[in-house]
Amino acid sequence: MSEPTGKYSITMPRDIAEAARSRSGPSGLSAYVAAAVARQIERDNLSELIQVAEAEHGPITDDEVQALRDQLHQARQGQANGGAAA
Repeated sequence: MSEPTGKYSITMPRDIAEAARSRSGPSGLSAYVAAAVARQIERDNLSELIQVAEAEHGPITDDEVQALRDQLHQARQGQANGGAAA
């Protein structure tokens, strides 16, 4: 991370802290926790965006979600096949 850093004290359950420490690897626990918090912020921002969009356009149906998943799956297959249309 290229942003300036600060030192913070946090409290978390010991089992979670130990699991994070064991998975953090050479980048260390601070980098592991920072990445996890950054992912959560991205998820929170996405959730807020979805709420705004649904308030404006109505909720997304299960069929619409599945259609978009199918499109994504086809696009990924196309990439895996060297860009050929799936």
